[in-house]
Amino acid sequence: MAMTKSVVALLCCLSAVAMVCAEDPYFYFTWNVSYGTISPLGVPQQVIMINDEFPGPNINSTSNNNLVVNVFNNLDEPLLFHWNGIQQRKNSWQDGLPGTNCPILPGTNFTYQFQVKDQIGSYFYYPSLGMQRAAGGFGGLRVNSRLLIPVPYLDPEDDYTVLIGDWYTKSHTALKQVLDSGKTIGKPNGVLMNGKNKADSESPLFTMKPGKTYKYRVCNVGLKVSLNFRIQGHNMKLVELEGSHVVQNVYESLDVHVGQCYAFLITADKDPKDYIMVASSRFTQYNISATGLIRYTNSKAPASPELPKAPVGWAWSLNQFRTFRWNLTASAARPNPQGSYHYGKINITRTIKLANTASTVDGKLRYAINGISHVDPTTPPKLAEYYGVADKVFEYDLVKDEPAEDEKKITIAPSIVNATFRNYIEIILENHEKGIQTWHLNGYSFFAVAIETGKWTPEKRKNYNLLDAVSRNTIQVYPYSWAAIMLTFDNAGLWSLRSTMQERAYLGQQLYISVLSPGRSLRDEYNLPDTALVCGIVKDMPKPPPYSSGA
Repeated sequence: MAMTKSVVALLCCLSAVAMVCAEDPYFYFTWNVSYGTISPLGVPQQVIMINDEFPGPNINSTSNNNLVVNVFNNLDEPLLFHWNGIQQRKNSWQDGLPGTNCPILPGTNFTYQFQVKDQIGSYFYYPSLGMQRAAGGFGGLRVNSRLLIPVPYLDPEDDYTVLIGDWYTKSHTALKQVLDSGKTIGKPNGVLMNGKNKADSESPLFTMKPGKTYKYRVCNVGLKVSLNFRIQGHNMKLVELEGSHVVQNVYESLDVHVGQCYAFLITADKDPKDYIMVASSRFTQYNISATGLIRYTNSKAPASPELPKAPVGWAWSLNQFRTFRWNLTASAARPNPQGSYHYGKINITRTIKLANTASTVDGKLRYAINGISHVDPTTPPKLAEYYGVADKVFEYDLVKDEPAEDEKKITIAPSIVNATFRNYIEIILENHEKGIQTWHLNGYSFFAVAIETGKWTPEKRKNYNLLDAVSRNTIQVYPYSWAAIMLTFDNAGLWSLRSTMQERAYLGQQLYISVLSPGRSLRDEYNLPDTALVCGIVKDMPKPPPYSSGA
């Protein structure tokens, strides 16, 4: 029997509703994490591999995709993975840090499931326990813009990820033992670029077709050293920085501090030959570097042996930071609430000044923030909060909103700062030392409004960029300088603010910010997943009632 026009219309409407309401796509990954032996600096050493790859596999996703990563731990030690820069909206349960998650024990598996909600950009992942990052286990994580949302540049011919970072020939367990003994791990042995140290004419890292434009994503996945990145004979047009489209300035080189990611465009418009990429140390008394090869597909000559030189001094780097501007006209997923590009007009409800300090406790080196050196309790603080036993695990607000008067006095304890949901916060990061610092905040993008030398005072606010500061998740602080960031604590959960330098974070230069949902509402935060691992004092406790719908 033929369908009536009204039935056809109804079916069309239902089809349209289904299309609108369809869930965002899911992508599934299975990771077998194991040890392997390679010689990236010419010395055989044990590394952490994922599916026998070093570095690990790149994750290629699109805004709002759901990522499901099933991790099988074949190591002889506990394991967690952190998704550096991915905001995990309302979902710190998937953040992969010891403050929020119980470790994946040897011989077991755990499945991470999270959505790259309202994000685009260049990120990376890494193992977050102890000094495991020193053994590898890291890889690139890109979030592309959805096809319906235009980006402020033409589609590139291809998209390449470049992972750079300092590297030690000592094992991660040996480095951990050095730190546990109260000493510093000292100078790295070299730098790696996508797992290699030297350009290889037989195996170029990337190829480019003449006349085509390519997108490069460069992330510093190292432990402690800022690196300058440059490409022989080519300028770089910066287009994205940690999830934000930026004003497209052109640079001969870029300082990439630990934990930071930049994306830029390169056009293959030079002589048909090979060219060398260089990543070399900055702000150190020693010089270490890595090189990688780019080959034009019609190459007729090897690369020149003369490499481009790195800039000198940190004033150059500070001036470069000041050229980074948010592209306010670009259409893209914005990680901050609608209207947040008017951030300069929002009233500040709290100012927190944080200063890093270094001292000794019982003869052993420790790092601290405002006098508190963080240590992870056996029960993740986020689980303790959810189960209502926080008072048995840690004490809130040991870190005060002002630096400690006695910088040498350090207390070792779990460091959890209590923050009010949706308050607009100003955080001042002070560096009282002669070395550079870099900080990262999980779960958020913040506005990097200023970096200046000397001491911060309220009068310095007149120098803030309150128009188009880049929304990002890391910021460097130069020697004897300060940096100011601004953000709204609108993402409920427990989030880490820490040094990106793994040595310093491991020895206490980190804290967690607790942003609780006032009404335990699902509008603000997801429930503890049924598959979540539990440990510590909550292991055998009954699961608390779930959050309400907030209706």
